Amino acid sequence: MPEYKLCDLDFVDLYVCLEGTAQPHYHKQVSSSSDGADMEVPQEYLEAVSQLTSFLRTKFVEEEMGLTFEGVRMRAAKVRTAGGFLWASLRKINSIPPALEKLGFIPQLVPHLRKLGKRTGMILLCGSTGQGKTTTCCSLLADYLNTLGGVAFTIEDPVEYDLEGRHGENGFCYQTEVREDEEWGKMLKRSMRWHPRYILVGELRTPETANQLLRAATTGHLTMTTMHAGTVEEALEGFLQLASQAIGEQAPILLSTGLTAVIHQTVTAHGLQAQFYITEPLNPASPFRNCVRERRIGQTRTFMDQQMSMLLQNGKIFKDGSA
Repeated sequence: MPEYKLCDLDFVDLYVCLEGTAQPHYHKQVSSSSDGADMEVPQEYLEAVSQLTSFLRTKFVEEEMGLTFEGVRMRAAKVRTAGGFLWASLRKINSIPPALEKLGFIPQLVPHLRKLGKRTGMILLCGSTGQGKTTTCCSLLADYLNTLGGVAFTIEDPVEYDLEGRHGENGFCYQTEVREDEEWGKMLKRSMRWHPRYILVGELRTPETANQLLRAATTGHLTMTTMHAGTVEEALEGFLQLASQAIGEQAPILLSTGLTAVIHQTVTAHGLQAQFYITEPLNPASPFRNCVRERRIGQTRTFMDQQMSMLLQNGKIFKDGSA
């Protein structure tokens, strides 16, 4: 057995060459101390990675596979490059998502994120690649299941945290994976048969998925999903563009009704930076919702700034002091 084990290597993505002589390399988790830059595997871990590579050469038959090697759960995909090398990319599947307090949000915001578990609607997490969107989603879901109970159904590609099974005394999660884009909307529709309190869709990719998310969000479920976007405004506009392809002019109406919270997050060297807006639960005609309904997305920034200012001043997010 190698002295340094794979489980001790702090990686998120690991790349090994199955055919060729290229050196393995990896990405660390993006954090305040790491920007997720690509690095060669340290010399002391090469033996452990070599054993993993040998395992993959004999077991990796399909284009993608899930595996557990020396206690490390991973999702693997392979591709042959133009240079003739056969590479495998391995994404580590973490066992437990971090607690909400450990995500890096300002302390005043955490209680309000926790309260969202009692509501219905849609929580939209957005940001660029590698900014922890899925981690935040999974942490929220785990927190709600542990503290409030209920049934959750997740649809992911790939699974990044192990959420399957019992959470606390009254929570249970069914975790599923999809491979093709057209499967997202179909699986989301099928999830209704499980009568879930919570639905997590790992990434919003298709018009039908956006449609089904809005349907679920406006019929008594709390849904969560992620989107690639540079700002909250880009995320809202991007969501509307997708949903409009499936349901036309109904999209802004359903989004304004079903949106519970939208959060854009960025991991920097100084910590997590977040833009957000949490909608008022009993005010369907709020100015923010009206902007979404009338597709005046650019004007939502004013209300986000006002809510942040209020939160920093007195810990509240609504003018009536209800939260």
